Amino acid sequence: MAQSQTDIAVIGAGPQALTLVTHVLQKKAKLRDRIQVFDPSGTWMTQWQQQFAAQEIQELRSPAVHHPDPNAHALRTFAEGRYAELHPPYDRPGTRLFQEFCDMVVQRWQLQNHVVSAAVTRLEPWQKKPSRFRLTLSTGDTVLARRVVLAAGGGQPYLPDWVKQLSAVYPPERLCHANQIRLPALSSLAGETVLIVGGGLTSGHLAVGAVKRGANVVMMARRTFQEKIFDAEPGWLGPKYLKGFHAESDMEARWQMVQEARNGGSLTPAMMTRLRKLQRQGHITFYEHCQVADAQWQGDTWKVCCDNHAAHDCIAHQPIHRIWFATGTTLDIRSHPLLADIWERHPITTVNGLPVLDEHLRWPGCELFLMGPWAALRVGPVARNLFGGKLACDRIVPALTKATLSFATAHTP
Repeated sequence: MAQSQTDIAVIGAGPQALTLVTHVLQKKAKLRDRIQVFDPSGTWMTQWQQQFAAQEIQELRSPAVHHPDPNAHALRTFAEGRYAELHPPYDRPGTRLFQEFCDMVVQRWQLQNHVVSAAVTRLEPWQKKPSRFRLTLSTGDTVLARRVVLAAGGGQPYLPDWVKQLSAVYPPERLCHANQIRLPALSSLAGETVLIVGGGLTSGHLAVGAVKRGANVVMMARRTFQEKIFDAEPGWLGPKYLKGFHAESDMEARWQMVQEARNGGSLTPAMMTRLRKLQRQGHITFYEHCQVADAQWQGDTWKVCCDNHAAHDCIAHQPIHRIWFATGTTLDIRSHPLLADIWERHPITTVNGLPVLDEHLRWPGCELFLMGPWAALRVGPVARNLFGGKLACDRIVPALTKATLSFATAHTP
């Protein structure tokens, strides 16, 4: 098996990885041939596009100024003559427009051939030279890298505890997490009742898709369905809220601020309007302040009991054909499959599953940088969003482009 070398290895080829590479090249163009990106698809933004297609998402939640190019106005310029594909408020781009824009960004920065078609299956400090990393690929090849950026999302699908206790055998497609559902593959759900658990925007997309295929939908959330334009207030994009966040030195307090700002998921006003219309037409029923207490697979349907009989007519009498969980992910860096070897060599502090990184989003003790949800204790509540990628770049790019900020230099006595 072959072994190669690179200066900067980027794991993942989604929007945050693309944001990182364009921002690095803007600052230091000569790094172009010293960056390698690894993704099983071999192309940019593939998983992103598949997820949007799977849930039939027509438009982004982020405004037009949030995207992977360093020029904030680039998307609006690209959309000239296509303004109908920018949706109010804040000119949120349609999915197709955004994908075509990202394709243009890849071409503009000449990154078409930068993605190696392989998954990274192991990441470890190299025994012969601990200041290097060794990446083992799904092809069996290995790569030695001086710096590594983990930009591949993260988190395990969250399922409520009662699911783990189910004893009866049931068809797997009848109980799914949102990330397993491909709406285009479901031709018809006519005559079926689908229970969707969760109060975020994903639950809305799945509900619309199920009704479109003829299903009746029950939407269940632990609290009232929340309506918000963005999943965190716009003040979290700049100094209005971030100044106080960065002034807080207690990482537990920061974690709490992140939780409160994101507040467990919400629906956009446009989606809520759509769902209420479907409710009036008799296609959707809302069950709020409610959770599943128990579910039994009986014959070919679920019998579901909720934990709040007093608040509404319990769904126990309704045969439920499918249960879909739009319940997000659980983040615990300690159980990240790629980081076991790093953890052993460089154990670090964590707060409720999130790593405490240095100010450059670097794993203390080595030249590994983390983006996306893992950066939330430094970047704030929007860490996983498109603009979170830009905020992460503001911290990571200087450490990748200035020799004086490398870990080795910064920590030499």
